[in-house]
Amino acid sequence: MTITPVDFASLLCSRLCHDLLSPVGALNNGLELLADEHDPEMRARCLELLSESAKASANKLKFFRLAFGAAGGFGDTIDTREARAAIDGLFGDSHRVKIGWLVDETVLPKQSVKVLMNLALIAGDALVRGGQLDIGAEQRGSLVEIVVRADGPRIVLDDELRGALLGGGTDTVITPRAAAAHLVHEIVALGGGSVQVSPPDAPVLLFGASLNAG
Repeated sequence: MTITPVDFASLLCSRLCHDLLSPVGALNNGLELLADEHDPEMRARCLELLSESAKASANKLKFFRLAFGAAGGFGDTIDTREARAAIDGLFGDSHRVKIGWLVDETVLPKQSVKVLMNLALIAGDALVRGGQLDIGAEQRGSLVEIVVRADGPRIVLDDELRGALLGGGTDTVITPRAAAAHLVHEIVALGGGSVQVSPPDAPVLLFGASLNAG
């Protein structure tokens, strides 16, 4: 699996744009409806939808700023409360996915937080009918261990994402859908660690990652 930094940046941008298209499009549609609507009750409903779409857009941007971007400035660590708030905002508001936060550390190395958040993104997306998403992390010295568990009535992790997480082969093609998985693999590999994924026939989806983030 070989990809240039420029191509990978393009994949991340494509993933970000794809995820923002729906709430931003809803904002545009809501504004058009509001301009033509004169009924007070319908205008109130339009404003409610606009508020929901604006909040969804802001939540996605906050999440991707941490998961993909350079949030936290030039420091080496990130406050885990910021990561939890971003994950809660992405999944919690819809009540489709219930979050279990099992991280006692107040701060974690920046790269390990990116791994944690991207694994949470992939596992949450795999819960196509909702469910429970448990996220845990522990640091011992410079070693950070991360576990993400997804449990629900229907779990779908396709082969492309599974292959990207595990490194795939030299002929593997990465698409925007697998950008987050490829990012996890690259960060963990640079940290001299490894990624584990539960078998396809397992009753729950389980991700594990360990890396030296010192």
